[in-house]
Amino acid sequence: MDYSVDLRDFKPQPLYDLGEDFTGRSAGGGEISFNNYYMETDRKPYFAVSGEFHYSRMAPERWEDELIKLRMGGINIVSTYVLWNHHEEEEGRFDFTGRRDLRAFIGLCAKHGLYVILRIGPFAHGEVRNGGLPDWLFGRPFEVRSLDEGFLKYVGRFYDEIGKHTAGLYYKDGGSVIAVQLDNEYMHSSAKWEMTVGSSNEWINAGKDGEPYILKLRELALNAGIKPAFFTGTAWGGAAYSPRVMPLWGGYAYRPWIFYFKTGEHPATEVFVYEDYHRDGAVYADDFRPAYRPSERPYACCEMGAGMMSCYSFRAVFPAKSVDALANIKLGSGCNFIGYYMFHGGTNPIGKHGTYMNESQVTKLSYDFQAPVGEYGQVRESYRRLKSIHFFTRFFGEKLAPMVTMLPAGASEIAPRDADTLRFAVRTDGKSGFLFVNNYQDHCRMKAKEHEKVYIVPAGETVDYDISIAPEENAILPFNLDLDGILMKQANAQPVLRTVVNGRITYVFMVPDGMDGSMRFEDGVKVSDRYFVSEDTEVRSCTGNRRALPQGKSGQITDADKVCIKTVNKPGCEIDIICVSRRMADNMYLLRNGGLIFTEGVVLEDERGGLRLETASASNSVLTYPAKLLEGSDTAVKAGGEGDFGRYCVDTTEVRVHINAEKVSAANAEVARYLIDMPDRLSGEADMGAGMGGGREAVFAGDFDNVGDMLLRIRYSGDTAALFAGDRMISDNFWNGDVWEVGLKEYKDKIHEPWTLRVSPQKKGAVITFEAAPGTAGEEKDNTGEAVSIELVPVYNIRF
Repeated sequence: MDYSVDLRDFKPQPLYDLGEDFTGRSAGGGEISFNNYYMETDRKPYFAVSGEFHYSRMAPERWEDELIKLRMGGINIVSTYVLWNHHEEEEGRFDFTGRRDLRAFIGLCAKHGLYVILRIGPFAHGEVRNGGLPDWLFGRPFEVRSLDEGFLKYVGRFYDEIGKHTAGLYYKDGGSVIAVQLDNEYMHSSAKWEMTVGSSNEWINAGKDGEPYILKLRELALNAGIKPAFFTGTAWGGAAYSPRVMPLWGGYAYRPWIFYFKTGEHPATEVFVYEDYHRDGAVYADDFRPAYRPSERPYACCEMGAGMMSCYSFRAVFPAKSVDALANIKLGSGCNFIGYYMFHGGTNPIGKHGTYMNESQVTKLSYDFQAPVGEYGQVRESYRRLKSIHFFTRFFGEKLAPMVTMLPAGASEIAPRDADTLRFAVRTDGKSGFLFVNNYQDHCRMKAKEHEKVYIVPAGETVDYDISIAPEENAILPFNLDLDGILMKQANAQPVLRTVVNGRITYVFMVPDGMDGSMRFEDGVKVSDRYFVSEDTEVRSCTGNRRALPQGKSGQITDADKVCIKTVNKPGCEIDIICVSRRMADNMYLLRNGGLIFTEGVVLEDERGGLRLETASASNSVLTYPAKLLEGSDTAVKAGGEGDFGRYCVDTTEVRVHINAEKVSAANAEVARYLIDMPDRLSGEADMGAGMGGGREAVFAGDFDNVGDMLLRIRYSGDTAALFAGDRMISDNFWNGDVWEVGLKEYKDKIHEPWTLRVSPQKKGAVITFEAAPGTAGEEKDNTGEAVSIELVPVYNIRF
């Protein structure tokens, strides 16, 4: 089918400064500001990529590595709730220590170059008990979330404590806190009052005081010394708006709230259809109903669904490919400030008196959220896929930010279940730009697109694309893109990043699944290609053992293994373009020195350039650009590769752990209980099978050494499960057919206590909607739940 977008009627977006309410100046002379289209730093476009990470939902010894993962994944802003009941569970007794040490957390963000947005409530939601409001607050003679003087007095006191613990950390002081959100979904949403759950099921006041309430919170914050560059507020669902607060938006395709009181089929949502969020007078398919003219404010997001919690009544195995598809949709629709909820999962703390701090609809402790980074630091496919988009916004965001969205006729009217029509949008300055293509839709199977024709008609030469794209894939394709003086007319490949290594300018492009990676340049340009095979099936580990191929791979070289390096030149200009597959792009990490590492593990680089590899394998093959990037390393041993790329083996002592789980409940018991015999030691050479690498022993209870964590992986069948170490529950889970993982790093001191797994059955008649593994989810059960498998898996942390 043929499609077209005519740029000859292009009109640039009129830009104007938003003034002092959205301007911050640092002690070092820097400036943050906004116009009506995008954020700026020092008056240049700045593309914000925000990821939600709740410090009080994680043991503080994990914070730093997890923040490094966010930075390596392309996040440049960390957004976090400051949850009132986590800090003042008992009236007047504030706790900002341990996992609640807000100041220390912000300091680590600054150390690793991450800006911070504080979401200070008073109401937060976040599936926290009472939405974050302390229990004792409900015994006072006033309505919460109101302009009642009694309520505002307590809010002011809470804000004063936040101000004390964040003094000197704001952008104006040279710190990293750039923004503060006031309340959350005010006049749109609320949370259950947990004291009545199971009886009258009352809900907390959603608010009714509108803009005056928002402005009063702003005043209280400023009086407390909370002085960011700008304030923010959630805008969806008709939430209260003030022109002095930056409105932030979101989008969720997986919606548990539909199934609070019923079962049924989840509808395909409008989230994956392109819009133009800056067009005044437009009718939008989603809930974008701003209380202002769309052209008056940037379209910015704070809650793009990067996962979803598992509620008791709705359980989905969250599709990883939906996250970067959503990011693509938002960018193509005019978003210049993307933000994910959650980007990193967490674990709820237990209250001082044994109170569980969760909302009753979700698990008591686990808030994993199936996020790109799990509650114990597990890096997932969504994290890997997002890197290509985040690098794109970093290196091409200055070009993209001023570009307007132009849609083909009917683009925003595509029905969610329409699997035939090609979904695309163009962002352009009238001459050059990017073609955004999406072939993902929630709750609907999409078709592969083959040879769809898209014609972009600028003032000059028409750009014609021949688009083929795999199901569930998305792409950002350039046209008339200036690459350091060389004009790329068009490409069926996605620009990812620009780097300079050894004085040579190099671009990386990713070939989305289903595309051919073809490129066309201006006349007079010479292009020469050379190839490198990224996956060497004969590589052996540094200990001399043959390295296992990735799961699902054969020994045959495929296109996904081949890297094309193009040298492109014309008189006075020469660049290299590295073209990689989607799989290689997902495994790529960019270092501070401009070098690239490709690995199935996770690369962590500290602020001084120190490198570590977090991996589930003791033997790892790592590809680098340039070839000599890791020369001189004690642990990275050269294993091949000449010219552009180097191949290294990064090995460590293999650790094998054997655990036993004995069913101790009676045969006719309704709830199954298993006693897990945890090992006293991690075994190296002593207990390894024949042919494994030599090693030593590491004491599990105190010496992790090359093992950064241990993951207990549990597969079970049933309804719910809980894991206890001694008399303390350390994790819980609602069954959705997926594996349940529990990190043990913070529980080393409990390894000698009895560990018990409790599995409850799913009862007939339960009001539960499943979207889980085919053939396993949704079956009604009245039998006793059971554990299917339990294993302990090391997570290696290898320093290069």
